Amino acid sequence: MISLTKEAANQLQHMLEQKDLPGHGLRIFVQGGGCAGLQYGMLYEDKAQEGDTVLDVEGVRLFVDALSATYLKGACIDYQETALGTGFRVDNPNAVASCACGSSFRTESGEPVEKTCA
Repeated sequence: MISLTKEAANQLQHMLEQKDLPGHGLRIFVQGGGCAGLQYGMLYEDKAQEGDTVLDVEGVRLFVDALSATYLKGACIDYQETALGTGFRVDNPNAVASCACGSSFRTESGEPVEKTCA
C-alpha cells in the first residue's frame, strides 16, 4: 500500500529514538485543505485506531485510516535534504496535480495506482 525509501525509514527511526518514543510509529493521513484540495499529515502514533491498516515498512510501523488509504495506495515516502529545505516528500501516483511545495494534491476519480519506491 505505502512504501518508504531507506532514507525515510532511517530518518523516522532516528526521530523516534531522539524523541524517546519506543513502540511508536507514524500515522499518515490525508485531509481536506491546502492549495490543491487535499493535504498530507503525519503524526507519531503508538496504537492503531478502529479501521486502521497497520504496516511494517522498512522496520517502521505505519498507521493509515481507511479513508486515507484510498488516496495513499501506491504512495512512496522519501526523506530529502536539499538547499530549499529538509523533510519528507510523498510521491503519490494517485495525485494528478500538486502544489509547488508538494504538501497538497488533487486526485481524479478512479482506481488507485500501485507503485513502489525506486
